[in-house]
Amino acid sequence: MQRKRIIFLVAVILGLGAVFWFYNPERAPTERPAFEQSGFSITRADGTRFFFKAEVARSEEEQAYGLMFVRSMRDDEGMIFPYATPKLAAFWMKNTLIPLDMIFVRQGGTIGGIAADMQPEDVTPVILQESVIAVIEINAGLAKKYGLETGNKVEFPINQ
Repeated sequence: MQRKRIIFLVAVILGLGAVFWFYNPERAPTERPAFEQSGFSITRADGTRFFFKAEVARSEEEQAYGLMFVRSMRDDEGMIFPYATPKLAAFWMKNTLIPLDMIFVRQGGTIGGIAADMQPEDVTPVILQESVIAVIEINAGLAKKYGLETGNKVEFPINQ
């Protein structure tokens, strides 16, 4: 139990450290990284499937920047934060101007948890207590509207 707490705290510290290290407050909001364009889908237990266009944040710098300074996003858009190996992921909303739902994707491609209705500028870390292979961000309220829940299947290009 103590080892899990230490690993959890190290993951939080490293995640937040990456955000501070790579975020340059002097960078103009219009100078977003050139994110790779891709997509993902989520399939509910009843077979209903939802498709999204997405920006992919692969590098540490891209992941630290994420959706900061984005003023709007369509309901069929999102962002994927894929990881080369499963890890504990810590997210927050600093400099994020739109409310979001965060979907934590387990190894095997199922939803492990959803942090719904994350509010802009909130610096409280959001962490699922298990390792994930990706985190997906979509507009706040969509997870509830679409009836998404733990165990739903997520498909996206992992290592393209």
